[in-house]
Amino acid sequence: MNTQHTIDLNADLGESFGPWQMGDDEAMLDIVSSANIACGFHAGGPAEMVATIRLCRSRGVAAGAHPGFDDLRGFGRRRLPVADPSALQADLVYQVGAFLGVAGSEGVPVSHIKLHGALSNMACEDETLARTCVAAFRMVAPDIPVLAQAATSLERAAEDTGPLIREVFADREYNPDGTLVSRNLDGAVIHDAGRAAERVLKMLEEQAITAIDGSVFSVKPESVCVHGDNPAAVRMAGQIRSTLERSGITVKAHGA
Repeated sequence: MNTQHTIDLNADLGESFGPWQMGDDEAMLDIVSSANIACGFHAGGPAEMVATIRLCRSRGVAAGAHPGFDDLRGFGRRRLPVADPSALQADLVYQVGAFLGVAGSEGVPVSHIKLHGALSNMACEDETLARTCVAAFRMVAPDIPVLAQAATSLERAAEDTGPLIREVFADREYNPDGTLVSRNLDGAVIHDAGRAAERVLKMLEEQAITAIDGSVFSVKPESVCVHGDNPAAVRMAGQIRSTLERSGITVKAHGA
């Protein structure tokens, strides 16, 4: 029997850059209830940010900021050293501030802030880094929820300082400590849409996640992420949404 009746479904969007196209944002926005929009440092740019925010407005999809490392070449997935935490905070404040300005100019409220890629993974493992990142968000947007990976130091840092949305991943395997299995390892990314959909349903029914070693840890999922940067993303997101709705679970943005 389901213990949860609503869930947000989010995807990372706005990650194209000039002539380089990443994902099918328009198709994804017909499925998801919220979008994490690149802020120009790991992907995207001002024009892409405006275009994606406008698409969210036209589709009734919640729009959130998705800042990360200053790493266009590595798509924000390289683990860069954080030698100066204050400089990292400045980067994050800059990205979120830009997003707030663009969204405000389009009359679109900012629904959440979510760290991207390697920086998010590192913050999930390192409580000091997590608090550094969350503090930057609270400086510029204290009342906007942080979308943080459940059962990690990032969740704890966000929970201790302000509004929080707990996130789980549909298409990633987990370590026993709640962090994600490295993309460098075989099987870390789930490509089978049916398996991902059933996995999400099980998370919501059991309020728990089964790690790659078979161990189980508790979570309180409020949002489910489907990555938008692979060819199967649209099909996977669609199957997850239809599976949830057939099970009586309503897909809608957090707080909607």
